[in-house]
Amino acid sequence: MTLPTSSTLATRIAQGSAVVLLAALFFSLGVWQLDRAAALKAGFVTATTVDEKIVPLESITSVRISIPPTAINRMVTASGRYVAGFKAPNQVDGTGKVDDWEVALLRIGANQGILVVRGLWSDRLLNPDIQAAIDIAGQLRARQDSDHVENSPGVISRLDSAVIVGLTELDLFDGYIIASSESQNGSEIIRTRLMPEKLTSRIPGFYWQHLSYVVIWWLMALVVLYLPFYRRRVAP
Repeated sequence: MTLPTSSTLATRIAQGSAVVLLAALFFSLGVWQLDRAAALKAGFVTATTVDEKIVPLESITSVRISIPPTAINRMVTASGRYVAGFKAPNQVDGTGKVDDWEVALLRIGANQGILVVRGLWSDRLLNPDIQAAIDIAGQLRARQDSDHVENSPGVISRLDSAVIVGLTELDLFDGYIIASSESQNGSEIIRTRLMPEKLTSRIPGFYWQHLSYVVIWWLMALVVLYLPFYRRRVAP
């Protein structure tokens, strides 16, 4: 009986370790997919983190383009004058409350504009002078895709600059801002501010899809473990 040399033994140990590690990796990937399937079945969602750093609006997006994904939900500042006001009915805030919102068109510079959610429609008369110069800060949100009501004079169906294109000659930013503060000449305007809807993300895919991945990963682990024995059996 010939004993394996030290180099041969080291090679076999290395190969065996690689097989075990690879099989363990495939097995852990199967467990990961199994956990995702269970979480998906339970309807598990996670909160999306919002970048709280405040930046100028024009530093992260521009007019006449779709809002960049990296700009969505960022905290921004902007300055200008409100040139029009609208009622946005049946809007839902971060607490789930449905109410009518006051939305204004903020003219920035000479020819740019963006929609700004100022607060509740019922509070609109608290600050009647909307044409004075104003500084705002708030969260930049992506445009709404579905209508809440029909468009009518003074009423917008959804928070989307596309619905007011025919009412202004301003170049519009995509999306809208939910104002967290407004100030004029350094004095803050006090009124009830709206809490944006909480941002959540759901595990992508389908329950049975993740289970199929579990089977695939675990089969690959079995193949990796069986392969060294198969090679020995077919070796001359």
